[in-house]
Amino acid sequence: MNPADIIVPNLPWIIGGGMTLGFAGIGGWIFTTWLRVKNGYPLENSWGKAVYPQKTDATSQRITLLTQENGELRAELGAVKDRLANVERIVTDSSHRLSHEIEALRGPVN
Repeated sequence: MNPADIIVPNLPWIIGGGMTLGFAGIGGWIFTTWLRVKNGYPLENSWGKAVYPQKTDATSQRITLLTQENGELRAELGAVKDRLANVERIVTDSSHRLSHEIEALRGPVN
């Protein structure tokens, strides 16, 4: 019996099995990388050495500037919210009540 007589009829199964194993390996690699990222483990390069983000003086200065800008923007947003609350109170109050408050501020008539 010739080995080609056995291999040729089963060639689609052999190729399909090889492709399935290849796709399973790629899928497993993607899944384990996702798990590492999700759980906070460092990524690794092709030699198994952990890859950490590079921290330079420029990046720390940029982080400091962004933190300061974030604080300023939060303070400004708080002031805008206060002003908006006052405007909403004025708009939603009835005109009768507002006119009474204005007259009360003017004081008694002399």
